[in-house]
Order: sequence, then structure tokens, then C-alpha cells
Amino acid sequence: MPNVIDTTGKVVRDVQTPAIFEADHSAKAHTIFRAVYRELANPRAGTASTKKRDEISGGGRKPWKQKGTGRARQGSIRSPQWRHGGVVFGPQPRSYVSDLNKKERKVAFVAALSDRFKNGAVTVLDAANFSLTKTSDFAALLFGTAKAAKSGPSTLVVLAHGEAHADAIGRVARNLRKVGVTDTGALDVKDVLRYERIIFTTAAFEALNAANGGSK
Repeated sequence: MPNVIDTTGKVVRDVQTPAIFEADHSAKAHTIFRAVYRELANPRAGTASTKKRDEISGGGRKPWKQKGTGRARQGSIRSPQWRHGGVVFGPQPRSYVSDLNKKERKVAFVAALSDRFKNGAVTVLDAANFSLTKTSDFAALLFGTAKAAKSGPSTLVVLAHGEAHADAIGRVARNLRKVGVTDTGALDVKDVLRYERIIFTTAAFEALNAANGGSK
């Protein structure tokens, strides 16, 4: 059951974990792996390209005669063993896109986030009256002191789409190396697993609950 904190870092109440995240999803590890693989692979451009020997200009003439020079026989200066020669089995343009259906993506997301809930790595921030303007103050809110931000757990702050204080939170979190900021629409499996703890604003937590079969 996640704690709800105010902008001073004080715990003001608890909030019920959405039922879908309380279920046992330990058997979904492979689905999580496939989802993360997809999320990392799909943005790859796949534009790495090398030229084979028949794609390089020049090299149509033997560099020296076959016999009598004392040197190894060569047929072309564009052979792979030559500098500026062709590349053997080099990369060619390709697509790295990996497919995963919508149901499996949802299963992976729920399973990953369920693990964070079960390990007490989820907190809710009541940001209704958010007024912090200094990075040091925001660091103290998240880590206890500004100095602790350098060695504290990596933290992801999740905002609701279009939230009133989104710009202010993003601004004070920008220079904190261990803090990331995203919104519920962009939150994915790799983000859930990358950070050691997740802090939802109340609006984001309600949006998460609503999107996963709960009620506000």
C-alpha cells in the first residue's frame, strides 16, 4: 500500500494499491523481457552500411602480374585484405522492429509495475499545491537532503498528461542526475525497470488506476 507524501516529504496518508497490481505476475518474466527488447530495438535506425568488394569503384586491374615478383598473388586492390577494400559480412541496412501484440504489452507493463508495488518502491506525491522553485528543495523532498540526491536511489517521477504543475516539476528536476520525469502516456516497461523507485503524482496515480480497471 503506497504512502502519499506532501511537498515537504511528510507522509499524510496511504492509498490502496490497484487490485490488478496485487496479483502474482512472477510467471511473466519472459513477457517482460520481450517487451523491453521491443522497446529498445524499435527505435534503432538500422542504417549501418558497409560496401562489399563489388560495390567499390576501382580495382578492375591486377595490381601486379601473377608470377615473378616474389609477392603474394593479388587479383584486385579492392579485395577485403586491402586497405579501402571491400568488407566481408559487414552490416547492411535492416529493420530491427520487433512485434509484440497489445495484450502482451499490457501484461508486461502490469507485471513490471506489480513488482515495484510489492517491493514498496512506489510512492504517491500530492502535488496539488506544488510550489517548489529550487532544485535543492525538490531534491530534499525526494531524498531527505539535497546532498543525498547524489547517492540516493534512482527515481522516476510520473505526471498525469496535461497536469497543472508539470512544467514546474520538470524544471526543478532537470538537473538531478538520478531523477527522471515522464507522464502516464509515455511510461513503459523499460522505464519501470530502469529506476529503483517510482513516484506518481496523485493525478497520475488516479489515471493509472482508471486505465487498469480501477476507479478514481
